[in-house]
Amino acid sequence: MKKNVIISLADSNYFELLDELVNSIKRFGESENTAICILDAGLTDEQKQKLSSKVDEIKSADWDIEVPSFKVKGREWLKSQVSRAFLPKYFPGYEKYLWIDADAWVNSWEAIELYFKGCGNNKLSIATSADRAYGRVLRAEWVFGSFARIKSQNYKHAKSSGFSEKIAREVALKPHLNIGVFALEANAKHWDVWQSNLKKALSSGKIWGSEQIAMNITIYSNNLPVEILPAYCNWTHIGGMKFDKNKNTLVEPYLPNHEIGIVHFAGKNNDQIRNDKNFISKIETLDGDVIEKKLRFLK
Repeated sequence: MKKNVIISLADSNYFELLDELVNSIKRFGESENTAICILDAGLTDEQKQKLSSKVDEIKSADWDIEVPSFKVKGREWLKSQVSRAFLPKYFPGYEKYLWIDADAWVNSWEAIELYFKGCGNNKLSIATSADRAYGRVLRAEWVFGSFARIKSQNYKHAKSSGFSEKIAREVALKPHLNIGVFALEANAKHWDVWQSNLKKALSSGKIWGSEQIAMNITIYSNNLPVEILPAYCNWTHIGGMKFDKNKNTLVEPYLPNHEIGIVHFAGKNNDQIRNDKNFISKIETLDGDVIEKKLRFLK
């Protein structure tokens, strides 16, 4: 049995993106030593049949924590906000688990190696939503001249999910951990603490984003160990990338222009690309040209 596994989840609407993610992984020879497993949140039989020849295992995702039906409203894909906290339950026997959202694809195997290396010694391996190229990471509402009311994603989600003011303040100004890509060892303490925090978040707040604030609290309030990786390991600022013509790859916009490891179409700003694989983006090259390019993973 392979030691490490990469896991993702999708419904029928995200199948095309999921299939691209799987293809982007399997093009690397190193992937032969890593299992790929899929959680099904509404895939069709035909889609599962197509995937079955490429991946090691497909299992149906459950509501591992009970959520009222009025919150679900038929959106079974929201199981991704719950089931990713229970990966060893679905696919037991692996040493290290790497989750990648279906709307992402692997541009460089180095990122995969960093995630697996980073989660050694029972640490969470994850990147943040803050980077020198991302611009503003906090919002401020200016009042009374030079005074400002700081607004942070962590604080807002912690409060709306029913956590105390003390916990909300503990996480408020910390770099927001992006749970769209993360790695953990099977026996890491994080799983149990994360599940407990997630249960609290789901009981009081919305399903969407619950797993993310629960993990941020697990790290910043419960003080579990973390290895924070560079933003290029989970790059979401799609408009901020550049293209290296010489190396034929996507890179960071600033020196040393490191190769993007995982391209992640998260957020409303990336709706057009996420919804249309043929969408043409304009991207600046390292030598100052602007080219037109499809940024989805297309073989």
